[in-house]
Amino acid sequence: MPAHFVYLPDTMTIQYINRPEQLADLCQLINQEPWIALDTEFLREKTYYPKFCLLQIASPTWVACVDPIAIDDLKPLFDAIYNPSIIKVLHACRQDLEIFYQITGKVPGPIFDTQIAAPLLGFQENPGYAMLVSSFLNVNLNKAHTRTDWSVRPLSEDQIQYAADDVIYLCKIYRIMCEQLEKLGRSDWLESDFELLKDPELYQLSPENAWFKIRGKNKLTGRQLSIMQSLTEWRERTAQQENKPRSWLLQDDLLLELAKLQPVTVPELAKIRNITDRTVNRYGKVLCELVDAARQQLPKPLNEKDRPAKRSQQQEAVLDVLSAVVRIRADQNSLNPIILATRKDLEDLLFGGEDCVLLHGWRFNMVGKELQGLLNGELNLSLTPEAVVINPV
Repeated sequence: MPAHFVYLPDTMTIQYINRPEQLADLCQLINQEPWIALDTEFLREKTYYPKFCLLQIASPTWVACVDPIAIDDLKPLFDAIYNPSIIKVLHACRQDLEIFYQITGKVPGPIFDTQIAAPLLGFQENPGYAMLVSSFLNVNLNKAHTRTDWSVRPLSEDQIQYAADDVIYLCKIYRIMCEQLEKLGRSDWLESDFELLKDPELYQLSPENAWFKIRGKNKLTGRQLSIMQSLTEWRERTAQQENKPRSWLLQDDLLLELAKLQPVTVPELAKIRNITDRTVNRYGKVLCELVDAARQQLPKPLNEKDRPAKRSQQQEAVLDVLSAVVRIRADQNSLNPIILATRKDLEDLLFGGEDCVLLHGWRFNMVGKELQGLLNGELNLSLTPEAVVINPV
């Protein structure tokens, strides 16, 4: 496909980059910017790893779509993007950063994620991009190419326009967000949240730990849990090796069913509902061997928060008190209390969840540290008819 330009109503042009010699000029543009907006188009319906199909990059004055299918060596481009003096602006960036990590083995920084920042401006948790575009810019995004197969070439001008719109509007949203955060004195509240996004462990799922994400694991007995853990680890390794979606090998509900029924012969396995003949023929022997071996092993222990437990009335009362403090701080900061902390977040804090959101980032500064002080006996509460007052001990 020859290089071409798509002209926008406001005279900005979309540069379509599909030849190596075009990258030098783009890299020069990138290195002149204090920040850039980024987005990716990818497919992963038929693969374990996302297939990188398009990279959109923009500043307030230019926009480009880079074709990674047409250009084999993107190292000069990633060198420019990874420039630590340039802020990378994305929305819901985890999947985009996963692609960057898979290609380069590193996570770029610094990052600004508009989805993470939005709750500080009164939005719900994890708002969609279309919601932010509509709210900030009064624009309804075109959804015509939502289900596009971005791996098929050539891309039409409508497809390129659709893809570029994401970063064009992202630039505008970012500037508005920065202005509003500055007015509220919250510009630096998100630094630790964004720093966490650079942790490589977010983008590489260890097969040994894949079982953590299986819903319903807390209802399994010891032997059943051991089998589920073994099968889940096998599924993750095999999906990675064969680059197939894990659900193509075994669905989560089938993993749980195998753990409960514990088939140790292929004929037993074949009788289980919803298992396909293909799965039995290709993987049946190894699955039965895994089940048989796991029956003899102790399971890895569940986290305490995964164990079903009925809270005592005293514990429920403590959670009610913590909820009251959350409501107070949310009201003082013009936030919905649910954005600041849910009941589950408070349970995680009370029962020792290290990953509790209240122990990190802006939530820790706003209320988490204070809640810890109350639980540790360093602070106490007093009441008046008009207010709850938090006092040092």
